[in-house]
Amino acid sequence: MRFIIIFIFFFSNAIAGEVPNLKNIVINEKLKRYDDLTFLDADNNQISLKNYKGNLILLNFWATWCSPCKEEMPSLNNLQKKKDLNNLKIFPINIGKDNLEKSLNFFENLNIRDLKIYFDSPMSLAKKLQLRGIPTSILINKDGFEFARIIGSIDFENENFIKWLSGYN
Repeated sequence: MRFIIIFIFFFSNAIAGEVPNLKNIVINEKLKRYDDLTFLDADNNQISLKNYKGNLILLNFWATWCSPCKEEMPSLNNLQKKKDLNNLKIFPINIGKDNLEKSLNFFENLNIRDLKIYFDSPMSLAKKLQLRGIPTSILINKDGFEFARIIGSIDFENENFIKWLSGYN
């Protein structure tokens, strides 16, 4: 009987949000709500996440000088192309104070064709979200709540990650 209870406890915790084999994902015990989150597109227009309610959002914070960012960006680009995650909106947000030309060269050198470049030039969004380093990715559910974050780089094409993320799509 004790074995069954332990098994049920561990099994239910795995279903409730633990991501197997991905060390960098921190799942929030309590969902986090933020007031309007905004950042800039490549044309310096303000983007508000309020306009994307109903979508699964991945905010990826990066910089051109960041080696782990460079390592994970191609898999993030490929995640954008996943047909079964068509409700996923990915926003790669440069917080390295890099200009548009340098950022475009970074994307071109990595053959990033399916993602747009965004900026948090005054770093107000990074401060609001209390980032502690890059790369960091924030996952926001369809209702606008942060449910998890990825601290450090991961392979966004990892099957376990995609399967887990599909549960929120």
